[in-house]
Amino acid sequence: MIGQIGNERVWRVRLWNKDLGVALVTALALLAGTLLMWRTETATRSFESPDATLRLAYPAHWVSVDSLSDVLLKVEDPQTASLFKTTLSVEQRDIDPANPPTLQELLDRRVEDRSLLTGYHFLGEVETTVAGQRAIASDFAYVVQPIDEPRRPALPVVVRAREYIFVTANHSFYLTLAAPAAEFDRLEGALARIIASVEAP
Repeated sequence: MIGQIGNERVWRVRLWNKDLGVALVTALALLAGTLLMWRTETATRSFESPDATLRLAYPAHWVSVDSLSDVLLKVEDPQTASLFKTTLSVEQRDIDPANPPTLQELLDRRVEDRSLLTGYHFLGEVETTVAGQRAIASDFAYVVQPIDEPRRPALPVVVRAREYIFVTANHSFYLTLAAPAAEFDRLEGALARIIASVEAP
């Protein structure tokens, strides 16, 4: 009771315990949702090359797609909000162990090959490490026309890509992530996790 008006008593309704329960249930639901989202975003699928020279992990919801190029792996993110889907590709090339090419030589060859892409523009390079090996990462951009059919309206898509090149005793490897330019920054974390998972025994 908190007071009395005339002959009637006035009582305070205690809601503190109920409010605490609602807040606790809400907090638990938010925590569960956050954990589920984190698990979904970080769940991975493993890949190993046929000759066991390369292993890595990529996001579990990405799906395999066909490629016209000679690649070990090509997967894409079907949830990309663009006609051009975010794509990860892995290539392997044999090298001469007695006369291995330098990373700069391999990069120069790739730049020459990529120059045939529509709107190709080299954005820069940086030295790094992949699977404990010296590597070079290069960024570039180009333009694709996802739907190239007469009378079907579709705007070209500006693509931004990052390619990691590294060399082992007998092979050179090329790991390339390409995504719509507007999506690329958001994928930095996923790309870092992919590169961190790479093993080249």
